[in-house]
Amino acid sequence: MSFTRTLRAVGGLAAAGALLFAAAPSASADYIRDGQWALDAFNPQKVWKESTGKNVTVAVIDSGVNGEHVDLKGNVLPGKSFADGGGTAGHETGDDHGTAMAALIAGHGHGPHRADGIMGLAPDAKILPIKRNESMGGDANNFDGPLRYAVDHGAKVINMSFAGPYALTENEKSAISYAVKKDVLLVAGSGNEGTSKPSYPAAAPGVLAVGAVAEDGKVLGESNYGPHIRLIAPGEKIYSAGTSMKYRQATGTSDSTAYVSAAAALVRSKFPDLTAGQVANRLTKTAITPDGKTGISSPDPKYGYGVIRPYRALSENVPAGSKNGPLIMPKDSQADAGAGADAPGQEAQGSAMGVLGGLSPLAVAGIALGGVVVLGTVIGVLVAQKKRRSPPPPGGGIGFGGPGGGVGVPPQQQFGYYQQPGNPGAYPTAPPTQPPGQ
Repeated sequence: MSFTRTLRAVGGLAAAGALLFAAAPSASADYIRDGQWALDAFNPQKVWKESTGKNVTVAVIDSGVNGEHVDLKGNVLPGKSFADGGGTAGHETGDDHGTAMAALIAGHGHGPHRADGIMGLAPDAKILPIKRNESMGGDANNFDGPLRYAVDHGAKVINMSFAGPYALTENEKSAISYAVKKDVLLVAGSGNEGTSKPSYPAAAPGVLAVGAVAEDGKVLGESNYGPHIRLIAPGEKIYSAGTSMKYRQATGTSDSTAYVSAAAALVRSKFPDLTAGQVANRLTKTAITPDGKTGISSPDPKYGYGVIRPYRALSENVPAGSKNGPLIMPKDSQADAGAGADAPGQEAQGSAMGVLGGLSPLAVAGIALGGVVVLGTVIGVLVAQKKRRSPPPPGGGIGFGGPGGGVGVPPQQQFGYYQQPGNPGAYPTAPPTQPPGQ
């Protein structure tokens, strides 16, 4: 069963075209729009009745964005370049990777009824483009400055479709913690080497790690995996916007990351009072594994909690949950951020500490001397409960089920991934297959 049919079968979604709000012909005459199989699988017309991403800014830390592209014009802010001597990042004419990510998130199409070109999953979101310095000089990943800039300039979701095996610098770790403290959701691609070796920033605490799924419902063979994976999204033969070429087609976790960022923007738009972790909670609680199994209690190393289902995330009655949701928090992000909602006992731990903090000096002294037996017993029970139920340390301790599909599949050509180990900043691209005469 194809990915599209799987989502519809298990999600109760009717077939729909990818046109926005207005009545239009049943099929688009535009081959680019017709080729957006992933968007069609999400049933965008139903999604957009719930949310279009309005009033949410998504930062795209990447290669810069062509804000003049016909499918993006008006949705791209000036942003900032940390390369090429600085300046803005919204007028990129060379590298098309950042433009592609921006279009998958907030493309609005063009023409009558917006029926032509690329439509993003959150077409009313704003893109804050930030061009990363790709030089190997200094920090290898080199995203701490861009990350802080994004946080300070209003981004509520930050898309990082790049990955590398390099250990994070202290500045980068600090920047992630800064974003977490400011309640910004960080979304990053797992990488395209088909390995369980962690790539960063996706594997860092505080980041929502994303893998890629193919149209047949199986995880891509080149999609990196591991206990840090939380969600997967479409990442095979994805059409998007470009710079040197008007449109492009690519495969990899870059594209799946953009779709998750867009879904997060939709949720943040409809539920502005939810924390970043609670937004992630909605996405994971409504995700589904491609074989139709629901209700998995812990993330699978390949599928995480499953494929995003934006309509369900927007429409179902999902309890807000704990502040951090399914995210593992950086050690220094906040005092009570040891783990997310799936770590038992976090709220109980907070309650116990509240009781201890509220005791009077006389009561504390009584406990120390053994004079107040009943109170001492209560405190002992609470402390014991805290020890039994304390959350796992950041970066480990989360159980997961058996591996999903794609294990042992040799990596294929890695289209569309912004940074690859051994060749940072470079990626091969494949132009879209165009009908004769076009």
